[in-house]
Amino acid sequence: MAAPSGARSCEDFAEFQELLRVMRTIDDRIVHELNTTLPTASFAGKIDANQTCKELYQSLVEAHASRERIIKSCIAQTSNVVKTLREEREKAQDDIALLKQLRQEQTKLKLMQSELNVEEVVNDRSWKIFLLRVFKHPKK
Repeated sequence: MAAPSGARSCEDFAEFQELLRVMRTIDDRIVHELNTTLPTASFAGKIDANQTCKELYQSLVEAHASRERIIKSCIAQTSNVVKTLREEREKAQDDIALLKQLRQEQTKLKLMQSELNVEEVVNDRSWKIFLLRVFKHPKK
């Protein structure tokens, strides 16, 4: 799946989460993908299981790398916003609106950082299922 532009998605956390949800479709459907990729005994001669497994493997690698890039990019972008707001806050300590905006950005940054942990769990689950099914499948 091609990675949508993440720059706009970084500003709105709900949009960021929706982007990740869409991009995690391959992981959410890994069992289905394997069921349709790996042939049953009756279809073993008609489908090249090795090639389809390689293609699915490559799709997983690309999806995981793409999501990690977007998450890290949004974390970096939001970190810069927080840094800038902190610097502004130092100059205008009485500005309540600025403090509120800083707190919102800090919260968004923490939520984005937690997505790295979610990503690790999602990736681990997908790889465990993939490896279990691929190595369980008889190679001919």
